Amino acid sequence: MSKAIVIGAGIAGIASAIRLVIKGYQVEVFEAGSVAGGKLSELNLGDFRFDTGPSLFTMPQYVDELFTLAGKNSVDYFQYEKLETVCNYFYEDGTRISAFADRTKFSEEIAEKTKDSAESVIKFLEKSKDIYEITNAVFLQRSLHKFSTYFNWTTFKSLLRFPQIDAFRSMNQAIEANFKDSKTIRFFNRYATYNGSNPYKAPATLNVIPHFEQYFGAYFPVGGMYSIASSLVKLAIDLGVKFNFNSYVDEIELNNNQVSGVKVNGLSYPADLVISNMDIWYTYQKLLKGFEVPERIKQQERSSSALIFYWGINRSFPELELHNIFFTEDYKEEFKQIWDDKIIYNDPTVYVNISSKNKVEDSPVGSENWFTMINVPADTGQDWDALIIEARKNIIEKLSKILGLDVSKLIVCEAILDPRSIDSKTFSYQGSLYGSSSNSQFSAFLRHANFSSKIENLFFVGGSVHPGGGIPLALLSAKIVEGLIK
Repeated sequence: MSKAIVIGAGIAGIASAIRLVIKGYQVEVFEAGSVAGGKLSELNLGDFRFDTGPSLFTMPQYVDELFTLAGKNSVDYFQYEKLETVCNYFYEDGTRISAFADRTKFSEEIAEKTKDSAESVIKFLEKSKDIYEITNAVFLQRSLHKFSTYFNWTTFKSLLRFPQIDAFRSMNQAIEANFKDSKTIRFFNRYATYNGSNPYKAPATLNVIPHFEQYFGAYFPVGGMYSIASSLVKLAIDLGVKFNFNSYVDEIELNNNQVSGVKVNGLSYPADLVISNMDIWYTYQKLLKGFEVPERIKQQERSSSALIFYWGINRSFPELELHNIFFTEDYKEEFKQIWDDKIIYNDPTVYVNISSKNKVEDSPVGSENWFTMINVPADTGQDWDALIIEARKNIIEKLSKILGLDVSKLIVCEAILDPRSIDSKTFSYQGSLYGSSSNSQFSAFLRHANFSSKIENLFFVGGSVHPGGGIPLALLSAKIVEGLIK
């Protein structure tokens, strides 16, 4: 039986292990941390539980697919419920918009609360659907770095429709061409943050993202977001995958530019192939002795990072739901300061996720667990201690103003995650959440391939390589690699 080793038990690493064991490989996973999940982890502070990383669950079919491939009933491992309201949006003037899952209801909500029409929303969502249908089979489901991808009828049809993916203007330009109200424009520009990019620079192709949320829906895993990782680990173990935790891989071992195994704590573990779920930057820097980080990767702009406050709040807010956004008034200035000035804007857009709205045991009765996040630049040596103090003050002031009471007096416990700790805990270079940004027209083609062109039987998965970051795309990277393995 052929042996495969997976480095890192992030969501893409777990999915890769499942796919390979189903293909007949003997699979062993080495994870530097004490638990699986990577960024998809959890935290307990007294009586409060928090999902620490990704908090929005879309495209559940890519999780279900793994159970189907294994011949298992997914509900025996993992269950989720569809959200009727995807997110609540709060504006400084008191306007509150609910993004309903029902498209008609959502478009009517926009028409009622802004100067834009329901028809303009439907038109925009149809365009989003078109971009998805053009790009899905080619750009999301296959390697962009294999000639075979481009020599088939499906790709040919997509290439004929290439102008329709709107690659030559920015997200914001396309959005402003369709809407006139600042509230609606900010609403749709926000989707750039789903892959750590800037809507004023990223191509309008990324306006595909609303389709994932509005068409396929948003969901909440019954056990919380961390249950995605824990349920897949259980599946993998049931299938025979071996997990080694607290096992930092020192080196990917080679023999004549072909993978021969890995070295862990001075011991060699032979393998016929290796899949790295570590950030591609660190894969080269730490694991591939004698190989430099490719110049293309060095020169690519990193994605944005995040500053997260995990707050136990000793009060409940009926006006808040699972997902909540509190908008800045000047979105363009916020992105300018993140991307150009590399600092945190003094009026940041704030995201508050409250899993206890759906999983009540995550906080004591009458309390809520607030995952409070703002987008920030990647770590390039800023004075984060000073930035965090100022950001915390500004976030509390903003939330207190919009909610009408002093939030600072409600915080009973706190933990903080910033770009430095994201880097150190998850080996995400500079704390960037999605590897490289998507702030250029051809950024999709510039992400690192899912395989090495110089080392035989070495593959790469996760958010830092093709097709990108976020749970659905990380899972697709594992699917792409499975297709590459002969």
